[in-house]
Amino acid sequence: MAKRAGQLTYKDSGVDVSANDVMVDKIGHALRRTYDPRVISRHGGFAGLMRLDYHERLLKRTYREPVLVAGSDGVGSKVLLGIEYKRIGSLGIDLVAMSVNDILTVGAEPLLFLDYVACHKLNPSEVADIVSGVSAGCVEAGCALLGGETAEMPSMYSPSHFDLAGFCVGVVERDRIINGDEVEPGDVIIGLASSGIHSNGYSLVHAALERMGKRKRPPVELNEPLADALLRPTRIYVQPVLKLLRSYRRKKVVRAMAHITGGGIGGNLPRVLPEGCAAHIRRDSWTPPPIFRLIQALGVDETEMYDVFNMGVGYILVVRPTFANAVMARLISAGETAFRIGVVRKGRRRVVWR
Repeated sequence: MAKRAGQLTYKDSGVDVSANDVMVDKIGHALRRTYDPRVISRHGGFAGLMRLDYHERLLKRTYREPVLVAGSDGVGSKVLLGIEYKRIGSLGIDLVAMSVNDILTVGAEPLLFLDYVACHKLNPSEVADIVSGVSAGCVEAGCALLGGETAEMPSMYSPSHFDLAGFCVGVVERDRIINGDEVEPGDVIIGLASSGIHSNGYSLVHAALERMGKRKRPPVELNEPLADALLRPTRIYVQPVLKLLRSYRRKKVVRAMAHITGGGIGGNLPRVLPEGCAAHIRRDSWTPPPIFRLIQALGVDETEMYDVFNMGVGYILVVRPTFANAVMARLISAGETAFRIGVVRKGRRRVVWR
């Protein structure tokens, strides 16, 4: 139907519905590549569907007492650097990592993921790039990308700007939940290397980079382009850690796990410790990646660095001492870089740096 003179349309307000249709067509493959036999969803529907169990003879997977686990997170102001350096696709991996690593801490297997993209103006190719990254993260984590939402809001976001949020659902057997209650003095603390800054603390990163200005050479040698160090995707720990947990079906070898996000080790590890247990961490047991030395060299105090960033340790496992060496060996054989970073001792629930 033709538009009459003086009539206002949705497109006039800044929202182009036809662009959404183009985007939906572009992301179809990105969703389907994450599906396994449990998914009974149909691309383009109003909701995604997934069976909790399936009984095909070759792929049978059932749960006796399944407990659903959910997590939600975003990428924060790392988005701004992705826009600046024109590297937005990898932000989708960050988005998945932040949620799946969280639910992994209780021993959960990620089942499904949903994303939310809010932007000034919908660019189908850009959104497809982001969703392709989300899809890659889901494949790495072993979960299905069942759908999501894209919101075009020109009155809310500046031109070329957007924001990301994600939601993950997983499952764990009730008797295999890892909640930290069994942690006791003497347990060994193992850290898994981060890929860099991950997705927290970027407001401080921005402030530090402003001090560097337009200098061609940063004050610390990175041995790689600055954009690579700043935007390397958050590491996804799901498959190596689940493989480790499944190798100990009867014994509870891993007593607690923590995803090291905003607040660093000091802010996150105590969340999974019981009262009466303190984590004694040796700072000299690993070497932080150069990007952290750069940020510190730009004027951030060392204490502040450890209070904000993961400093090179993105995930922590607290394990029974007699199994510590075996756990380390299994994680290393699965491709992780693992450090024996400390021990649990009697004390107030906190991190004690040594």
